[in-house]
Amino acid sequence: MKLAFLILFAVMDIVPSGKASLEPLQERDSVLIADQFRYGFRLDGVADGTVLELQDPELFSNGDSLVLVRGWQLDTVSVDRRSSTADIEGSVVITSFEEGVHRLPPVAVRRTLPGGVRTDTLLFEPGTLDVKTMPVDTATFVVHDIKGQMLYPLTFREVLPWLLGVLVLAGAVAASVWLVRRRKSRGSRAEKTPEEAYIVALRELDKFRSDRFWAPEQQKSYYSGITDVLKSYIESAFGIDAPEMTTLELFSALKDKEGIPAELLASVRELFESADYVKFAKHVVSRDEASSALPVAAKFVMTTHQARLEEERSEKNVL
Repeated sequence: MKLAFLILFAVMDIVPSGKASLEPLQERDSVLIADQFRYGFRLDGVADGTVLELQDPELFSNGDSLVLVRGWQLDTVSVDRRSSTADIEGSVVITSFEEGVHRLPPVAVRRTLPGGVRTDTLLFEPGTLDVKTMPVDTATFVVHDIKGQMLYPLTFREVLPWLLGVLVLAGAVAASVWLVRRRKSRGSRAEKTPEEAYIVALRELDKFRSDRFWAPEQQKSYYSGITDVLKSYIESAFGIDAPEMTTLELFSALKDKEGIPAELLASVRELFESADYVKFAKHVVSRDEASSALPVAAKFVMTTHQARLEEERSEKNVL
């Protein structure tokens, strides 16, 4: 079905074609301000090849009394293929913002039959649009405050999922806090085992292996470092407050401890006494004496650690 539609209107032979159609887009009992309407025409049996020219849609706009919302739209309602004809509807969308009865302009369509054998103008009678506003009784009308949003009471079923979620989250937080505190308390109460003290001591002593510490200007830090490592080890392995003791007090406490050979204890005491001279009397020891300090300290750590391991094995065998 081929039809040509042009929106340029010229008056030719005028043919009365019935009344124009007026159809509201909103289904209501009355016509209110700003309601929209489809206004136009219907042509039945339009032959294939017919040319239709439509009038300027701005003619349907007249201030606030009549406003054009949408221009022309042509729709094919039905098609008869046997006769090669179609039923056509054309319409614009209009509205009004003024109360009253408004006379609509007539609808005119210029029609040229197939082959240009005839051209005429189809004229559709205009309709009227009666626009009303909401009636207000000024005698009894009272202005009220704007009401707030209506709220419905919450049910327990609606709150339950949120309540369960909060309880689960609170439980997870409480469990996390408890685990962190437990680990911290365990860490604060835990004492280094002899094996840990043994490993730490040897690792720290290994830092003084270089012979550069034997130089006179390095001997103070060398002996201070070795004796500090031994005091920390003695504190962890034997439970003696060695860092706060003098050399005399320290070896008075060690002489009754088992697992320390007398010869080894004497060598370590000699090491501490040399350290006191170097640190407090600015004494300088020979390279040979300095080189022997680190092996004595390492031997003390390994010997006492081995003695404690053998003592633990004996206790397990007895049990």
